[in-house]
Amino acid sequence: MIRMRSKGLKATGCNSVIQALNSYAHWVHVGPDSKCGSGCRHPKIAHLKVPQLVLPTFSEPQVRCRISEALGLRMREIDFENLLVTLDGKGRKQRVAPFSSELRKSMFRYCREANRTPDCLLFANRTQTKLGRRNVLRDVKLRCKRLGFAPPARTLHAFRHTFAVNYLRRGLSVFHLQKVLGHSTLEMTRRYATLVIADLQAVHERVSLLSR
Repeated sequence: MIRMRSKGLKATGCNSVIQALNSYAHWVHVGPDSKCGSGCRHPKIAHLKVPQLVLPTFSEPQVRCRISEALGLRMREIDFENLLVTLDGKGRKQRVAPFSSELRKSMFRYCREANRTPDCLLFANRTQTKLGRRNVLRDVKLRCKRLGFAPPARTLHAFRHTFAVNYLRRGLSVFHLQKVLGHSTLEMTRRYATLVIADLQAVHERVSLLSR
């Protein structure tokens, strides 16, 4: 662990290695037919504590999905009539997510101009094949600079963070957000519930006895 950290590997990366080592220890001492639990006696390496940082987002004026889900999306998976889209998430888990009528207008206009058929990818290059993540990241960063602001850290994933934070700011349930984002546990969704200082100040001003 010391060697990995000295090379600059983050705690999350170290924890991936730790998980692999612990799984191997379980396989050696217990076997592959049972899951590792608190009652297992085999040697275990404790996971490193991961700092709970505020996730990067775009501000509201800067934004008008997880990028891999968007790039793999085909036209037949979009239900324009019922405002629903079928997404293939991590681990080949499918989920159905809603989208707004405003987004429907933009997508419908884009698909008509690009002559998209049901078997086509929604976003594709000139040869109608899947766009590369690096190319999309480059284009989004260029677009941010042309609009006059610096792209946030983890630029593509920041769209997902921005949606989640604004979803919660508008008073919607973290349980509903879990379904929309495709998280298997609520703990994963709670990371997006970290409120910024402005949110806390606004709530405090509403509930403070001195402000009445």
